[in-house]
Amino acid sequence: MERRGFNSSFGMIMAAVGSAVGLGNIWRFPYIVGTNGGGAFLLVYVLICIVIGVPILISEILIGRRAKSDSVDSFKKLAPGKKWYISGLIAVIASFLILSFYAVVAGWSLEYLVKSFANEFAGKSPEAIENLFVSFISSPIKPIVWTLVFLFLTLLIVKSGVASGIEKVSKFAIPILFVIVVLLGLRGLSLAGGMEGLRFLFYPDFSNFTMEGFLAALGHSFFTLSLGMAIMTTYGSYVRDDENIVKSALLIALFDTIIALLAGIAIFTSVFTFGLNPGQGAGLVFVTLPNVFPLMPGGYLFGIAFFLLLALAALTSTISLLETSVAFGVDSLKLTRNKAAILASGGIFLLSILSSLSNGSSFAIHIGSLSFFDFLDKLTANYMLTIASFIEIIFLGWFYKKEYIEDELTNHKTIELKFFKVYYFFLKYIVPIAMVLIFLSSIGVLKSA
Repeated sequence: MERRGFNSSFGMIMAAVGSAVGLGNIWRFPYIVGTNGGGAFLLVYVLICIVIGVPILISEILIGRRAKSDSVDSFKKLAPGKKWYISGLIAVIASFLILSFYAVVAGWSLEYLVKSFANEFAGKSPEAIENLFVSFISSPIKPIVWTLVFLFLTLLIVKSGVASGIEKVSKFAIPILFVIVVLLGLRGLSLAGGMEGLRFLFYPDFSNFTMEGFLAALGHSFFTLSLGMAIMTTYGSYVRDDENIVKSALLIALFDTIIALLAGIAIFTSVFTFGLNPGQGAGLVFVTLPNVFPLMPGGYLFGIAFFLLLALAALTSTISLLETSVAFGVDSLKLTRNKAAILASGGIFLLSILSSLSNGSSFAIHIGSLSFFDFLDKLTANYMLTIASFIEIIFLGWFYKKEYIEDELTNHKTIELKFFKVYYFFLKYIVPIAMVLIFLSSIGVLKSA
């Protein structure tokens, strides 16, 4: 039976771009750039995306389309009786865990969208705005309510199906998101400190760049391109047989990077104009920017536009993260789509409560020196996504027939693929070696200079 998937190439790319863009570009990318020195981090991040990210992105879409199933069942079909499906299982669990803390931040975007409409930041001191954020996230009730609202909206879309829900929303949301981020970027460039912000973002100064920054670049490249989360494998299973996988993957990576850079331009030009700290950390968009908007001409409208952008970006990612668990429930566990969506959403919401409560409330849970929220972030971005991707790369490069890979990427030899040998060389040698070296460095076996 034909697997029901995306109706169009544009819809598939918009859905995948929506997953890749998300909070990773608007919330996570700017603060990671800010805390790791700006241009040096950006350069390393882009190189990692090209050398490691794009080959893995192509590979994940390939696996999904070849098997026409979820991330776990795909490996069972391509390698019957083998244990390669562990990669898919790790990826599904990672996406489940990521959504449990991601939905919390998505809920914050709704709260701040409401605050922007109410003009609550006007006339407040930087200390008052920071206290507003700390008070909100440490509340035991309000952030959980917003998380529930966001997850419920996500559930409604995913329950509607791939074409009627995910594709339809993505084709509407991503163009709007792109227009907003372009307008915000242009507004930032018109500010007095625009050039200083651009210099911070694009000038690579490696004098203070560390291995920690390198690992953050690796982790973020996986996070923002949705690698190792079972998302691209799942979306790949919905891709039509006549779609050009390589072209689609390149467009996804390109759009993702462009939107990340535009968000960085919008944020850092504003931050430097008003003499604020670019290394604010995770609170950059919730603490630093609310100081900026009331000070700039038209700031009320730009503040609303920014937090609308944040909410839209979050929504396009939460639907993709939930879809991986739902596809696993449907394909591997043989549940109905409705039942899989409701069960997954319920489990994610229960876990999200722990993430929300860890942000300073009296019910905070810590694992070692990390809050439960930060522990899940580090566990997934720095370890689970990398491990899941490494296993699938080893499988494709060394244990799956080369001719099968070429057959899938050329759509059964109906299209020409000039760079197949380059892709396969990277898949088989460059990507695994790079990932091993990075992992050895992360655990201290290789010491950075």
